[in-house]
Amino acid sequence: MRRLFPVTDQTSASDEGEWSFDALAEAYAYPETGGPWLRANMVSSLDGAGQHEGRSQPLSSDADMRIFGTLRALADVIVVGAETVRQEGYRPARAREAFAARRTAAGQGPAPAIAVVTAGLDLDFGLPLFTSPLVPTLILTGAAAPPDRVREAEAAGAEVVIAGDGPGVEPAKAVEALVERGLHRMLTEGGPRLLGQFVAAGVLDELCLTVSPILTAGSAQRIAGGPSVSAPEHFRLESLLEEAGFLYTRYRRI
Repeated sequence: MRRLFPVTDQTSASDEGEWSFDALAEAYAYPETGGPWLRANMVSSLDGAGQHEGRSQPLSSDADMRIFGTLRALADVIVVGAETVRQEGYRPARAREAFAARRTAAGQGPAPAIAVVTAGLDLDFGLPLFTSPLVPTLILTGAAAPPDRVREAEAAGAEVVIAGDGPGVEPAKAVEALVERGLHRMLTEGGPRLLGQFVAAGVLDELCLTVSPILTAGSAQRIAGGPSVSAPEHFRLESLLEEAGFLYTRYRRI
């Protein structure tokens, strides 16, 4: 892997080769602002597809998965939509020995929590994501969520968090609810509809986007869906890494 941006006096051929997890953790460290920070991690083909045959994995690479694991290991909580949980077969986040000392120093537990955003709680609560996580899985939903499904979620060990006045989740209230629980370093992995909602609400601080050197054609979703925003959000490039034709970008909201 090599760093293409920013270029400094220290940028050299020594960047090439597989980066250690420590090097990746430094490259993707959360800003030391002291406040909440919501970053997204997504992957896209050259022609803009965020998925292939309903899943993001075919667009990924070994280096992308190392970055994926690093971003998870740095986060307090991973926020994901219910459809993505179903399609991608989500499991609980696991403790990573390579990041144990770093998480302890940051005052974090052994693994991040998973927070599932859902209006109807149409989820299989018998899955390991709910029955055997290291930290209880959170369910972010609205005040009008089906009471019977709320009870099932709680019986399975999940913590149900109300983050909206109606049936669905309001993105800004979801962020507020997580921050109230001390979860300031937030990572969302989509899917496209959820990312679009965060963008529309103006609460997304950072986008880590892998551009895969693959063309898929077809009609796959982009990384962010939903209605267009009235005023496009502007982001600036923070860093750019490359390996085997894959580009690993990091953009920050201006």
